[in-house]
Order: sequence, then C-alpha cells, then structure tokens
Amino acid sequence: MNAVVAITKHGVEIARRLGEQMSDVHVYYTNKFAKGDEEEKGIHLFSGNVRLLVPSLFTSYRGLIFIVSLGAVVRMIAPHVKDKKTDPAVVVIDDKGEHVISVLSGHLGGANELTRRIAHLLQAHPVITTASDVQKTIAVDLFGRSFGWVWESDEKLTPVSAAVVNEQHVAIVQESGEQNWWQYDTPLPANIRVYPTIGAALAAKPAAALVVTHRLLTKEEEAILQNGVLYRPKVIVLGIGCNRGTSAEEIETVIRETLTELQFSIKSVKALCTIDLKKDEAGLLEVAQKYGWEFVYYTAEQLNRVPIEQPSETVFRYTGAYGVSEPAAKLYSGSQLALVKKKLGNVTISVAVIEKEG
Repeated sequence: MNAVVAITKHGVEIARRLGEQMSDVHVYYTNKFAKGDEEEKGIHLFSGNVRLLVPSLFTSYRGLIFIVSLGAVVRMIAPHVKDKKTDPAVVVIDDKGEHVISVLSGHLGGANELTRRIAHLLQAHPVITTASDVQKTIAVDLFGRSFGWVWESDEKLTPVSAAVVNEQHVAIVQESGEQNWWQYDTPLPANIRVYPTIGAALAAKPAAALVVTHRLLTKEEEAILQNGVLYRPKVIVLGIGCNRGTSAEEIETVIRETLTELQFSIKSVKALCTIDLKKDEAGLLEVAQKYGWEFVYYTAEQLNRVPIEQPSETVFRYTGAYGVSEPAAKLYSGSQLALVKKKLGNVTISVAVIEKEG
C-alpha cells in the first residue's frame, strides 16, 4: 500500500482525489481541514506537526506521496533513509498538483513508476531525474525485474549503471529468459551491444556487461563479471516424484545436487511440479515455500497425455500415471528435458529449461 499525506487546503483536495482514483492508497491529512466524511471514506486524520507521522509511515508503506514542499519532505525523511533496496518510494506533489516529483527509491522502490502513474491521474508533469530514465536506456537495477529475474550479486550494480549512462561500451549476453526486455519506442542505444556468447563479448572487451543465464559460469567465463552483473531468469522447471513422507531436507538435497551436476543455478528455478496425489506432500510444499517457487500438480490423466521416454508400470500401479517427474516437467515447460529422470533415495527428479520467450 501507499500513503498520501497533505497539510494544506489545496493539498487535502488532491489527496482526496487520489484516494478515490487509487485503490492502493491510504489518505492522511491534518484535522484542520476535516470535512466530516473521513471515517466513512477511511481517511486518517492527524493533529500536530506532520513530522511526527513520518517514522511510522516510513516503515509501514511501500510508497509515500507527500503534498508538501520538497525541501520540507527532504528534511523530514532524512533521519529515516537507510538503503535503496529497503527504503520506500517517496514522491512529492506541489500544492497546485502541477508537478509530481520522484524523490527517493526511484528504481528499486518504484518511485519513478509511481510518479508517472500519479502524473497521469492528475494530468500533471512528472519530474524524474534518474539518468537511465531520462536517457531512455537500460536501468541496470531493474533489468528483467518485471519478469522475475534476480541478480546473482548486486556488487557491480553501481559501476555497470555508470557505464550504461556514460555511454561506454556495454555488452549484453542472453542465454535464457524473456527476450522482450527493451520496452522503449526508440532503438537500443549504440553503446549497448548484444553478443551471442560470453566468449564473443569477452573478445570485444566491453567496459561493462549484463549476462542473463541460468547456467553456472565456467572460470574462464567469470572474467565477464569483473565489471558485470549476472541475472538469473526464472526458467528452470523441476518435475518431482517422491515416496510419501519424504523429508524436505532429502528433497532439497536431491534438487541441489542435481542442479550442481547440470551446472544450473537454483536461483533460476521457477516451478516445482508433481502429481495431484502429492498436492499435500509436506516435504514438497516446504521446499517450494522456502524458495518461493510455484507449486504445480497435475492429474494422472494429464500426465499420461504427455509422451515420455521412461514410462514405469510400477509408478502406474501406485499413481495411475506412467510417470510423474518427467511428464510434469514437460507439461509445465513445454520444452525438452535437460535431465529426463534420475532417482535418488526416495526422490525422482526431472529438469526442464523453458525456451527463450518473447
């Protein structure tokens, strides 16, 4: 949720308007301008200095919208600012509702996006000073975020971002994941070049690199990360079958060992898939929840429609399906399997990689 805060007569009108137009906003304003319908509309009134309200708002909302002077807002939030990865978005609107200014956490906190949204609602002018937005180039800290991509490490975000906005040679290598990541209506900037392989990018000696892959890089390939950011797209699908009562620890160990053998990153796992007989299997549920993976299950009938390489009469006798891990991974991914099937202890695992999308 977001909070919009006003302290003037005109500001209150703007805040009430946003409260009506935005379903994800709570309205706060001084009781000096109460209209009598605040309780009915779920509006929060406060008395005294608005500064006293800021500490609780800063930790309770993902976005703060102030209809207060920019200087006053900067002074109020200064003691609470900690880190761009955790601070809320902060947006300021002038008292006439003519300008909407992105102040804090423009990218990771979503202030730039919130600024554009509010400006559209108020027919106001959005003020965004983030270099990558102004230049219409790649925002390194947001690259692939809308698809669920995650960084392997944030260590090089700042120097790589500097290379992008300073128009240095930046290489992009994408081995997997969604391909429609460039969403401006202008061409990719000339300083950003796409290479088919990490080897080709290294040979071009770029100043920085963005690498998108589910693979674990070799020692030679890791040189690209000297000034590079490695992104993990959500493309790996795990098909899992297991005996009833198999522990989460055993399931997780098999998954980790299998991915290491395949030289795949666990951060690129998207979904754990199985048969509906296992939809309440505690170990599977625990592992999926721990990593935030989708947990998907199919009926025996759905699984039996999928051609598989290693059908099992034994599995059919117990489940009604000729396979669990193999067809489940295929069903979800729509791709061929990187690992058809492996049984280890109480667990059977198959692995698929979703082909490039977009």
